Amino acid sequence: MKRIGILSDTHSHWDDRFSYYFADCDEIWHAGDIGYSEILDRLESIGPRVRAVRGNIDHGEVARRCREIEIFDLEGARVLLTHIGGYPGKWSRGMKRLLQEEGVTLMVDGHSHILRVMYDKELGLLHINPGAAGLQGWHQKRTLVKLSIDNGQFKDCEVIELGKPNNHTTER
Repeated sequence: MKRIGILSDTHSHWDDRFSYYFADCDEIWHAGDIGYSEILDRLESIGPRVRAVRGNIDHGEVARRCREIEIFDLEGARVLLTHIGGYPGKWSRGMKRLLQEEGVTLMVDGHSHILRVMYDKELGLLHINPGAAGLQGWHQKRTLVKLSIDNGQFKDCEVIELGKPNNHTTER
């Protein structure tokens, strides 16, 4: 069993509570719009493994360190991590076909700043968008998601609210 911490759309904002909430995680996944590469460095100081993809605002060092899509197997699940992917019933162009071809059972993305945890019955996969953890954007609450993956099953899904975008602790 692996415990996963998921966040997206930090837009260069660091919140010290990331360390607190992700301390028990085996992996941390960042679904893009990271901002400064220091965000990745700080996440790497928390957990044994960080997986991250670049978003539409990510350039320079972040773009060199992160790919656009990561597809991998973990604890019996086939995972696709990207920044812009859509959601069940409204997948971005080509995403539904890719999810089918790859046999994905967990799809994680960001971009919309809208927290979503949805099951796609047609594709037989769980979709997670952790919302936005940063300050920039129109979202009303900053959020993180945690869940466990055990033998292909998703358990103990937890949404963590960090407050409104103007309620923050530490920047960069």
